[in-house]
Amino acid sequence: MEEETQSSTKRIFINDVDKYSSRHIAKFLFTCLTEDKVAGASFEIRGTVSSREEFSFPLERYKSPTREELLERLLECDVVVYNISENATHKQLEEATWALKALHAEMGNFTTHKLFILVSTVMTWALTKPQNMEDTDVLITEQEFRRRRPHRSFKSHNNLEKLVLKLGKEKKSKLTGYVVGSGLQYGMGENLFHYFFKVSWLMMLPKVPIFGDGKNHIPMIHVYDLAGVIHNIIELTPKSKYILAVDDSKTTLEEIVKTISETLGPGKIYNVPELEAIAMEACQPSELEYLGINLSLDIFIIKDSFNLHWKAEAGMVENIESIVEEYKNTRQLLPIRICLGGPPSVGKTTIAKKLCNHYKIHHIKIKKMIEEKVAKLKELGTGDESEDESEEVASAARAQLDNINKSMEMHAGRLEDELIFEILQEKLNSKPCRNQGYVLDGFLKTYTQAKQIFHDDNPEEQDTTMKEPVFNKNITPEFVIALEATDDFLTQRVLGLPESVAEKTRCTHDEFLPRLKKYRQLSTAEEKLLDYFDEIEIYPEHIEVATDDPEYKEVMKQIIASVGPTKNYGLSPEEQEAERRKKEEEMRLRVAAENAEKKRRNKTALAEMAAQYEEWQKNLSEVRRQEEELMEAHSLPLRNYLMKHVMPALSEAMVECCKIKPEDPVDFLAEHLLKKNQG
Repeated sequence: MEEETQSSTKRIFINDVDKYSSRHIAKFLFTCLTEDKVAGASFEIRGTVSSREEFSFPLERYKSPTREELLERLLECDVVVYNISENATHKQLEEATWALKALHAEMGNFTTHKLFILVSTVMTWALTKPQNMEDTDVLITEQEFRRRRPHRSFKSHNNLEKLVLKLGKEKKSKLTGYVVGSGLQYGMGENLFHYFFKVSWLMMLPKVPIFGDGKNHIPMIHVYDLAGVIHNIIELTPKSKYILAVDDSKTTLEEIVKTISETLGPGKIYNVPELEAIAMEACQPSELEYLGINLSLDIFIIKDSFNLHWKAEAGMVENIESIVEEYKNTRQLLPIRICLGGPPSVGKTTIAKKLCNHYKIHHIKIKKMIEEKVAKLKELGTGDESEDESEEVASAARAQLDNINKSMEMHAGRLEDELIFEILQEKLNSKPCRNQGYVLDGFLKTYTQAKQIFHDDNPEEQDTTMKEPVFNKNITPEFVIALEATDDFLTQRVLGLPESVAEKTRCTHDEFLPRLKKYRQLSTAEEKLLDYFDEIEIYPEHIEVATDDPEYKEVMKQIIASVGPTKNYGLSPEEQEAERRKKEEEMRLRVAAENAEKKRRNKTALAEMAAQYEEWQKNLSEVRRQEEELMEAHSLPLRNYLMKHVMPALSEAMVECCKIKPEDPVDFLAEHLLKKNQG
């Protein structure tokens, strides 16, 4: 019974499961094997980690095992996957080579057949030329893998590939080797292409850079499709031992970056020399080697022989919408949209700025928004060819600017609502607001305004039989914060404002009271602003402002508790690891400095104690000398008296005592002195 259970468990080992590629391969395999398993079968994923341990699936992990420990675990597994497709270090290549040779040496003791799968990279094909050099458009086929010529930095990869294929040729071998030539991987938060996604999502630059001329064709594959290839090898054990894993795309670097920029960022690109890219720390030299590959490959094994459920068969460009969604969800880059309302002088703008700073989102203040729009239209209206804008765009900008100017002339310097709504919707639909989010600062006043701005005129997949309100989910706020305060509190706050501040914020006596009155009237209308959000099931959070705290600490605490943690760009896993190591190093240096300071203080204290003891001893000797001198001075008269009056008679008596030697010398001395005194 125990043997049956043992044989029904398939164990798979994967190296460095804390890194991008191996991590997602392990997750995919765990999911697939769990879903596909038959009754009584079970699966285990085992793997080594290099630093981090961030996993959400069952996995037996080993960190830095010895060679003996690692071999023991490899021998326990049915499938050993070594992934060297990502910037493999000399140590990783050395370990993979050792693992293959060690397993081969132990092959005679195998009780079951084992698979060794080396996940390598198409960089070992980088210098391969078509057989017909005159026809540069001909694809290099998978069958030509014996002709592959590696990039100069990937010769060790190529040597390891040959070793795997050589060891797998032995007859009746219990160890079968496979080599997977992986295209450049993307998807699930990105790795190699992460820079382009990050720059676009953050709108860091007006144009997204391309490294080099961008005309090179890059063989690629979604990381989950690569995992699917490995899954099929495990399940099907195909006859061919070298398998290319690339998708159907034949796209250039320029097409890839342009698509990312248009979907996620500013929509524009520009070329940057490779050396400049390194200088601006956009990427590492090793990443440039990957991105500089120019290769078009033709595959057939995974198409004809594998049962592969493609994630992105047509490539990144054709599937960019789903890839961007993966990127956002994997990295939790989700927009936070907040609508902030309340009576005049309650502190909306101050709180809005604090929220924008906390969540790294965009502050939408209507006046500033209109000013920015006018400035942008003026810039576009100049028709500057350096900005790559067509005359048609410039003409449209000038027409829109004229429309705005006419509206302001007709309404005493104010813009009519329809134009404000149009500009606001454009702002809410802009890439920065769609990517990061916004705080809409106090503009919305009525139910009608909210409906006009957020209503979706062209809802997709809308059930026409339902009578629920239709709203644009891409721009409608997720959180509605209604600040509240009493009239007395607001009035007292306004009275305490400096005159210049009151004029700037329209809180003078003549302006504030009418504004407050109008706000209260709108708050009691039949259809109130907050009713609109109730209808679309976005329930407002009511927060009382009752203390005159300029920092709004309590209010901010309540809003942050309601909205939740930030979903903006944080540190990448690699950056988090670097930050962790930096903090550990800083802690080590701080502890060492504290210990050194403590040791120095102890040494100083001991030196001071020794000096004090020496000084005390010196003082003690001086005291004793002075006491002796004092005693000697006090004893001098007595000594003189004894020498003059006592010692002569006593000396004479003692001499006589010595001559006679009486039986009782003391009595003799006494009698002698008495007689001497009487005489």
